[in-house]
Amino acid sequence: MGGGIWLRMVAAGLAAAAAASTAFAEDFRYRNDRFGTTLTVPVDVFTIQLPGPENGDGQAWRARDGAELFVYGAYNVLEQTLDELCSDVASGGDARVEITYRRVADDWCVVSGTAGRTIFYERHEFGLDEEVIHSLAMRYPAALRGRYDPLVGPIATSLGSP
Repeated sequence: MGGGIWLRMVAAGLAAAAAASTAFAEDFRYRNDRFGTTLTVPVDVFTIQLPGPENGDGQAWRARDGAELFVYGAYNVLEQTLDELCSDVASGGDARVEITYRRVADDWCVVSGTAGRTIFYERHEFGLDEEVIHSLAMRYPAALRGRYDPLVGPIATSLGSP
């Protein structure tokens, strides 16, 4: 492998690691009083807190570059399984949606992909019983994939419930 290519790969890896480590330089542990949904929000990235819904279901934040982060809880009124829930997300009705990753585990599911020039990621988890679903969604411009892809995992694994 040529030295120039190797140096570019190392530089790219260091830049991604720096983005991931500095993203949590400041963080905030959000907790939804209604459902107990929790999430660690890197507030040095998602600097704009949007008005929350009046019913207290969740909260949203926006980054200066247009990326968005949503966290919310909901009653599972349709008594959906996680497979059904992720199928609904995947078939959202937008012809531009292309699912690039889908996984269903025992108590959580993930769906991610693209919608036009936007990358989306959704994670849904059952609470202690299957009556409540705890969720997060991220959307960001595909052009900023290098900045946000490293953040998705740490944010997603911080999603919690009582």
